Amino acid sequence: MEYYKLRKHHRRYRIMRWLSKHPAWLHRMFAWCYTHTSRQRQALKWLAHKLKWLSVLNVFKYIKRLDWYIIKKFIGTYIYSILLIISISIVFDVNENLAKFAEYHAPLRAIVFDYYLNFVPYFANLFSPLFVFIAVIFFTSKLAGNSEIISMLAAGISFKRLMRPYMISCVLISALSFYLTAYVIPHGTVIRQNFESMYKNKKKNTAADNVQLQVDKGTIAYIQHYDNNAKRGYGFSLDKFENKKLVSHMTAVEIQYDTISESKYHWTASNWKIRQLKGLREHITSGAEIDTLIQMEPTDLVYSKGQQETFTSPELRNYISKQINRGSGNVVQYQVEYHKRIASSFASFILTVIGLSLSSKKRKGGMGMYLGIGLALSFIYIMLQTVSATFAIQANTPPVIAAWIPNVIFAVVAYFCYRHAPN
Repeated sequence: MEYYKLRKHHRRYRIMRWLSKHPAWLHRMFAWCYTHTSRQRQALKWLAHKLKWLSVLNVFKYIKRLDWYIIKKFIGTYIYSILLIISISIVFDVNENLAKFAEYHAPLRAIVFDYYLNFVPYFANLFSPLFVFIAVIFFTSKLAGNSEIISMLAAGISFKRLMRPYMISCVLISALSFYLTAYVIPHGTVIRQNFESMYKNKKKNTAADNVQLQVDKGTIAYIQHYDNNAKRGYGFSLDKFENKKLVSHMTAVEIQYDTISESKYHWTASNWKIRQLKGLREHITSGAEIDTLIQMEPTDLVYSKGQQETFTSPELRNYISKQINRGSGNVVQYQVEYHKRIASSFASFILTVIGLSLSSKKRKGGMGMYLGIGLALSFIYIMLQTVSATFAIQANTPPVIAAWIPNVIFAVVAYFCYRHAPN
C-alpha cells in the first residue's frame, strides 16, 4: 500500500504518509488492523442482510405519536382506577376486621406486611378486567366528548387502526396479570391465608380422617387420621398389588413426615409390620421404626378451602398430573383454576373492544346510559366466570369448557359491538 497512489484528500493518504516516516513494524501493524477491521465490517453487513427480517419484530416501528398518546391515557387511567378502588376496599376491610385483629392480638407489622401487602395485588388482579373496562370507558368517552375521536376518523384513521394502541395496552396488562396470577400471587396467598387462620377466622383445616389414595401404580395407602400440624398420621397401611393380587401389606401405628430431609416423600413408620405374600406362603417382618419413601406429601392428605390458589401454575400442572395418575377425584377445582388463569388473561381484550365500541361515539346527553350498559356487561362477565367455575365442580362439566365459556359468549358480544362502532 503506497500512499502516493491514493488521492490526497483521502484519509488513508494522510495516515500512510505519516506511517512512512515511522518504523516498518508500525506500518505492518496498521495494515493488519485495517484488513481485519474491513473483514469484520463485511461480516457485520452480511449478518445484517441475513437478519433483515427481524425488523418485523420491532414493536416500536408500529407505535406512532397517536399510539403513545392513547397508551399513556389508557395505562394512566387504569392505574388510577385501581389505586382508587383498592384504597376504598382497604378502608372498608379495616373497618370490618379491626375488632377481630384486636381480639386475636394481631401485630401491626403482620397486618401491614402479611395481610394487606398480599391483599392488594390479589384483589387488584381479581378485578383487573373491570378496571380495564372502566379505564377504557372513562378516557375514551372524554376523547369523544372533546371531538378527538371525530378528528381521528375524519383524518382517514379507520376504527380498526384506532384499536391498535388499545390492543398494545391490553397485551402489557394481560401479560402482567398472567405473570402475577401464575407466579407471584400464589406465594402471597399462602402468607395471607396463614395470617387469616391465625388472627382472623381460625378455621383452617389441619386434619383429615380415613384418607385413601393411590401413591403409585398398584400401590394404595390408607391413613385413619392425619394431623397436619404435627405432620403425623395414625393407623397407616400400604398395600401393593400385582395383576390384581395382593403381594405386600404394610401396617404401622404411626407415620411421621420428615420435614428436614433434603429429599421429598421421606416418611418414618413406627411399630411397623410387613407381610410379603408369595402364593400360599407368607413372610412377616416387623420392627420399632423404619425410614421409607412413599410417593405422597402432606398437601396430598389435607385439603383446605382455596388451596388451589396457593400453587403456582407449574406446581398446579404437576399436582393435577400426579393426582390424575393416582386416580383421585378431587382435581376438578384445580383444573378449573389452572385453565381460568389462562382464560382470564384474555378478558382485557374482550372488555376493551366492548368499551371502545360503546364509548367512541359522541352522543348528546353524555355517556350515562352506555356507561351503565358497559358496567352491567362487565359485571355479568365476572359473575359468569364464577358461576361457570362452580358449575364445572358441581355438574362435572369439563374444566376447559367451563373456564372458556365466558370468553366465548362475550367474544360474540364484543364482535357485535365492534360491527356497530363508528367508522
